[in-house]
Amino acid sequence: MIGTEAFQVIGGLIIAAAFAQVAVLLYGTWRGAALARVQQGLANDLLRRRVDAETLSRDMERKMTTATWSGVRKFRIRDKVIEGGDICSFYLVPHDGKALPPFLPGQYLTFNLRLPEREKPLVRCYSLSDSPLQTDYYRVSIKRQGPPPKQPDAPPGLSSTFFHDRLQIGDIVDVKAPSGNFFLDLAKHRPVVLIGGGVGLTPMISMLNAICEAGPQRETWFFYGVRNGEEHIMREHLDALEAEHENVHVRVCYSDPKDGEVEGEGFHHGCRVGVDLFQKVLPSNNYEFYICGPPPMMESLTADLREWGVPDSDVFFEAFGPASVKKTAPAPDSDVAAATGQIVTFTRSNKTMTWDGRHGSILELAEANGVELDFGCRAGSCGTCITAVKKGEVSYVEKPGSLPESGSCLACISVPKSDLALDA
Repeated sequence: MIGTEAFQVIGGLIIAAAFAQVAVLLYGTWRGAALARVQQGLANDLLRRRVDAETLSRDMERKMTTATWSGVRKFRIRDKVIEGGDICSFYLVPHDGKALPPFLPGQYLTFNLRLPEREKPLVRCYSLSDSPLQTDYYRVSIKRQGPPPKQPDAPPGLSSTFFHDRLQIGDIVDVKAPSGNFFLDLAKHRPVVLIGGGVGLTPMISMLNAICEAGPQRETWFFYGVRNGEEHIMREHLDALEAEHENVHVRVCYSDPKDGEVEGEGFHHGCRVGVDLFQKVLPSNNYEFYICGPPPMMESLTADLREWGVPDSDVFFEAFGPASVKKTAPAPDSDVAAATGQIVTFTRSNKTMTWDGRHGSILELAEANGVELDFGCRAGSCGTCITAVKKGEVSYVEKPGSLPESGSCLACISVPKSDLALDA
């Protein structure tokens, strides 16, 4: 028989077990409530950040509308900073002392440069290279363009040489308002991959700085490709951004490291920026990709991203100047733009050709056939490529910044709608 003391022990164990179960239940309830509070706090924080980002975006849009200008505006060069890699940053402030409108990160400025040896102003576009959230200055970072590698006796780039060698602190330049359709939407929250090759770093830095200053904790990967350390600019700035922002991941790639340059010491990967690297580094392909770099780099990246399963709607690239990519599909008049067989005549050049759809615009058709047309932005904004239409009609594959006068077309974003005769 079980004695009294044994019953007391068993009873004590049962009571202890009951208390333990109650404690476990209470702890589970408390832990669940604590977890719920944490989750609710994170949700509230995310909502607050999204509201702040959307408020910031709306405020920028309002200021862009009210503080912008038409035509050219005089700007003074406040500072001129050598960055390395034949790149120099120019800090511009309004000569009239009035407020600067914000811009969208990734947009560019159009300059009317008055070179003494030219009758007409030289029009060139350069990406803004700092955040739109600072309003004290505009900054452009310009690479000195030497002769083409295959034409060493050719003259160097007119505009970049003018900026580097002739323009000094205190000089005045004529500037059109920020424009361009390649930009990052700060009101969105999807993770992004920013890709800059060489001087294509400039609009990417604008986007990266804006993300860091806006503070939405948006997951951001920045891939920067150069040949070696001599071309690696803004090193300290990039290192600081990654150190200060846990959502920012910087990966620098050297395609041709110099002797003594070791992977992991000053740069991350000894290779070109490409999808093979993305597949090793990124958790998935579920990002928006923004690209600016030399044309071969951008053309291979856009093709490889498509093959990786990234939708075209998630891939954005610089679309003006020498660092441009042929459009894969014309928009908004795609039914007309897809038509072929129109006869295009450049009357002053005495050249006639048949439109076969292989070129993205009339400007590209002219370039491919040795017809010289002035151009600046290649995005329908600066108006440099306006060409008189002597016969026929054109269709626009992108929305122009403003329509030219009747009887003219913007050659950089138009295609023939019928047989054409152009004064070029």
